[in-house]
Amino acid sequence: MNPQSPSGSISCPHCGKAFELSEALKGQLRDQLIEEVETEARATLDREKKRIEREAAEKARSTYQVELSDTKAALEESKKAAENAQREELKLRKQARELEKQRGQLELDVARKLDTERERVRTEALESFAAQHRLKDREKDKMITDLHKALEDAKRRAEQGSSETQGEVLELDLEKILRSSFRTDDVEPVPKGIRGADLIHHVKGPDGQACGIILWETKNTKAWSDGWTAKLKDDAVMIRANISVLVSSTLPANVKSFGFRDGIWVTDYASMIGLASVLRMHLQEISFEKRASAGKGEKMEALYDYLSGPEFRQKVVVIVETFTGMKAQLDKERRAMERIWKEREKQIERVILNTSGMYGDIRGIAGASVQQIAALELD
Repeated sequence: MNPQSPSGSISCPHCGKAFELSEALKGQLRDQLIEEVETEARATLDREKKRIEREAAEKARSTYQVELSDTKAALEESKKAAENAQREELKLRKQARELEKQRGQLELDVARKLDTERERVRTEALESFAAQHRLKDREKDKMITDLHKALEDAKRRAEQGSSETQGEVLELDLEKILRSSFRTDDVEPVPKGIRGADLIHHVKGPDGQACGIILWETKNTKAWSDGWTAKLKDDAVMIRANISVLVSSTLPANVKSFGFRDGIWVTDYASMIGLASVLRMHLQEISFEKRASAGKGEKMEALYDYLSGPEFRQKVVVIVETFTGMKAQLDKERRAMERIWKEREKQIERVILNTSGMYGDIRGIAGASVQQIAALELD
């Protein structure tokens, strides 16, 4: 478009001559100019709109990529959390199997203990029954002994034999009872024609060691004589017996069943086995004490030399130092283990807390599709 002069005319660009414009032409030029301006404005507006749309699209695409990456990361984390949850579930199931195995072992141990306790109760019952049976046997033996004594009294009154023959029968019966009651001991009669009592009882210990001699004398008369004890003491000195026992069918007035009189034990026929058991045990204890005290002075002197010598002191020093070192090491280990236990306790608490939180996050994201873990749920 040619430039317009201020008076409404235009100049030729070649010759510079001015031409006057009509009003119609002026209107047409003005409309053309307005149309060109509007076209340029619309083009500019379109370009700006496209630029804004392009920037908005780029921004939306960037936002979408960020959200997509975040979603992928969240899905990856959810996948890892699910895998961790599965591993934890497998671990818990393994622990449950171990607990079940331990429970079975515990039930087996309890069953074994019950069997042992039943066997112990059964053994105690059998021992109690055996003890009661022994008591009944002793009662029966005593009854038999009493009946035997009564029978002997009746036989003595009926036969009216000589006192010497009756004494020999009593002596033989005593010898038989002593040998059957104490099978490890030696019981022998005093030979005829030799001054002495009736039986010599050599008491022996469990190891066969000689412990002493019990001299036995039997009397089967209707009256008691004080001279019997004096004669038996002389016989004991000759035979070198430790204890003398007089078995008589008739006892002194102040003795019932058995008693100690003038240095001699006096007993009736029914109590002689019980008295023999006690006296025999007494001789065994005295023999054991004598053997234990043999060489006691030399042993004490050797023990004193050892305790006062350097060897004993060195061993005590080594023992004390060793125990001191062991005590220090034990204290050190105790402190270290307490620290380790505290650290493990905190680690376990953190693991449990994070596992519970992770489980809750997964349940919140995935919902009921995630299997429940009983250890992380309320009862």
